[in-house]
Amino acid sequence: MPLLVQNHKIERLRSTAGLFAKHPHFQENAKAFRAKALENVDIKRLLYVQQREFAATTPADKSVTVLGSDDATTCHLVVLRHTGSGATCLAHCDGFSTWTEVPSIVKAVATLSGKASGGRLELHLIGGFDDDRKTSHKLSLNLLAAFQKQEEDIHLVTCCITELNDVVTDGIHRPAVYGIGVNVKTGDVFPATFSRRGPAEELRSARTFIGGQMLEIYDSSKELVKISPCKWSSNRELIFWLTQDDDTILQYLSTSPMAEPPHFIQHIKMTIQFLLEHPNADGLFPGGLPQTFRRTECGTWEREAEQ
Repeated sequence: MPLLVQNHKIERLRSTAGLFAKHPHFQENAKAFRAKALENVDIKRLLYVQQREFAATTPADKSVTVLGSDDATTCHLVVLRHTGSGATCLAHCDGFSTWTEVPSIVKAVATLSGKASGGRLELHLIGGFDDDRKTSHKLSLNLLAAFQKQEEDIHLVTCCITELNDVVTDGIHRPAVYGIGVNVKTGDVFPATFSRRGPAEELRSARTFIGGQMLEIYDSSKELVKISPCKWSSNRELIFWLTQDDDTILQYLSTSPMAEPPHFIQHIKMTIQFLLEHPNADGLFPGGLPQTFRRTECGTWEREAEQ
């Protein structure tokens, strides 16, 4: 079924501008969303989702209250929630494989919803900006088109993307909202920032840096963060990037050099250093098993002992 907006089907889109012109309420809704106070989420109730990852859970989860992600420039943050079951998924999409990622997101929520009576699937899209390369615009259209192709009725509720998430500061276009959280108990979606991006932040970043596909990182039935085995080969040429100045790193390793958050350079260098210290990923997954993490009583994620 095509996407639904205010219970009406929308046709295939040629531009985001066309969508917003036909449905001007999105402009007011995006303005209101951008005006919400930025919340620094307490890590004791957070499950952080990195780029090219998704996680899904239900209101019954005792380990997770908020799914969150940030550092989205041209990337888009996707929240899909079933209002009947409360099953909620958050994904951080960068356009790597949109057409295979969207069905996985829908399946994750449908599986957790089971045969819930009543309710509907609601979609919230946040991210991107009016970048020179039009990367955000392309991702916006691809995500909308991919959700239109799904069999389920999906109601587009929030659409704070690309030009509706754009702000100009000193002549430079940037995203107004870089990060969001979604409260899995209430369904509330809000602008957010995060002081911690774990567990296994370096490993997860390295997996994406070397081209890993979209990964589901959470088993809600066991309330475990699960990082599946990945592979990479030794590449000493990465040392080159550690010797470069910030402008060079931004120019070649970012899709939006002028709009990155302040810690982007530090994050890239941390990721490269991790890859250099672990030239082969096999040692990070003894026996070919995933790394798993469980919430502790003090609220942190702690790696489970190897079996």
